[in-house]
Order: sequence, then C-alpha cells, then structure tokens
Amino acid sequence: MFVITLEEGRESFLCREDETVLAAMLRQRRGHLRCGCFGGGCGICVMRIISGAYHQIKPMSRAHVSEAEQAESVVLLCCVEPRGDIVLARVNDLKKNGRYNDGIQQNA
Repeated sequence: MFVITLEEGRESFLCREDETVLAAMLRQRRGHLRCGCFGGGCGICVMRIISGAYHQIKPMSRAHVSEAEQAESVVLLCCVEPRGDIVLARVNDLKKNGRYNDGIQQNA
C-alpha cells in the first residue's frame, strides 16, 4: 500500500499497487473529486503528480492531457497506478498559484 496525499488539503489515503489512484480515492471517499468515464476519455479526474512514482495503465485522451502536460506529470487519475507514495495537486489550483500554465512549470 502506498500513501497518496492531496497537497491542497493535506488529506491522505491509501492506494494498492494494483488499483488506480481514482479507484482508491473513491473507495475511501477522499478528496473533492468528481468522476466520469473511468476510462481516460472525459478528463474530469485530471490532476498533477507533484512527487512520486506511478505507472500509466491505459491511454489518456489528448483532448484533456497534452503530451507537454503529461511530460509535466499531469495525468488522469483513472489511468495511473502508484509505484510509491504520491503527492497530488489539482491542475486549477496550480494555475491559480502561478505554478502551472499550459504544461510549463513556472519559476517563482
């Protein structure tokens, strides 16, 4: 089991190595996350992995996560499984704080 931490609220939950981060989040009713298709197509579960290792288990829609964004660890939580402890941030929170803009890390 790995610890997944939501940066903005300092809330944490456990995730098995063989389940998606979204499935663990929903199973334990953690975070303020909506969900949709569970297949990587709707983009509702988009977040950025601030730290930690993960494995992509299915394709993410390029309509919701560009190659540049994915290179900056923006992911759909329904498409990734942890490979260690992870810290997550909402993409919109990063944009508000000037730390993320169109897939490019901002220097403060």
